[in-house]
Amino acid sequence: MGDLFKRCNEFTASDDAKAMGFYPYFLPITTRWMDNDVYGHVNNVTYYSYFDTVANHFLITEGGLDIHHAPVIALVVESQCTYRAPVAYPDRLRAGLRVDKLGNRSVTYGVAIFTDTDTEAVAHGQFVHVFVD
Repeated sequence: MGDLFKRCNEFTASDDAKAMGFYPYFLPITTRWMDNDVYGHVNNVTYYSYFDTVANHFLITEGGLDIHHAPVIALVVESQCTYRAPVAYPDRLRAGLRVDKLGNRSVTYGVAIFTDTDTEAVAHGQFVHVFVD
């Protein structure tokens, strides 16, 4: 797991959670019809699935985590989101990821959601993984 943490540590925290330039890792997110709520925009709980998706995509593709056979698992112990602007299906989004804090067995990610056309986040927050045997 040490190598994974070292690779994650390449991404460092910044005070500006809204600006795209402070997120070195991105994943395209395709909104789905079911993401919209009765108010016609992506429901607030859906953003947490976007956060989970980008963090785990990073761990699998960049960190080499084998989610089926690894001797450790990552548990989400905390998450938080600030919503800044609505998005709706069929918007195309990008999830940005950085590491805000790297502990001995935990990683606090900074995560932000951007539209394909904006450089300021429509939502941003934190996502904390604790790694256990």
